[in-house]
Amino acid sequence: MLQVAPDLGIPEVRPAIESIGGRWEQKVSPRRKHSLLQSRLGTWLTLWAGERGEVGTEWRFYMLPKGEKPSSLVPDVSYVSFERMPPSFGELREQPTISPDIVVEVLSPLDRMKTLQQKLVIYFAHGSRLVIVVDPEKHVVTMHERGGESRVFGIGDTAVTTAYADLSLDVTALFQRI
Repeated sequence: MLQVAPDLGIPEVRPAIESIGGRWEQKVSPRRKHSLLQSRLGTWLTLWAGERGEVGTEWRFYMLPKGEKPSSLVPDVSYVSFERMPPSFGELREQPTISPDIVVEVLSPLDRMKTLQQKLVIYFAHGSRLVIVVDPEKHVVTMHERGGESRVFGIGDTAVTTAYADLSLDVTALFQRI
């Protein structure tokens, strides 16, 4: 359920600062590979989403677990269905207090796996169905589904998921000229 997002005191700077269970952590400044992949993945998800929902980049989401410290994450790319966040919600859509249906995180060289694992737990606990992790150095895409299933896809593969039967990604095309 969407509600008014709290002011967590997080400065609006670039790169963004995220709150992971109350601990602040600044995202890594994106470089060429990261930027190209983020753009391609945003376009891919937008084409797939059509009229089902919205796709955005660097969109801040607030997760407010009862009795725990809040988190505020800024995925590289996110998709939220109109079913979960209809246009009628108006201004509440600017600072959503749900996690996206689909999250895309493009790894940066300084990203820590422990932090990524914490983010996965937070996203899934607050409604995400799919978290796509893209590794620009290894040229792999990992599809993490709610419930614990994860599948890794590399060059020559088509990345698919049971979370969305009609969603597929040509990994070779994604990494072309990267």
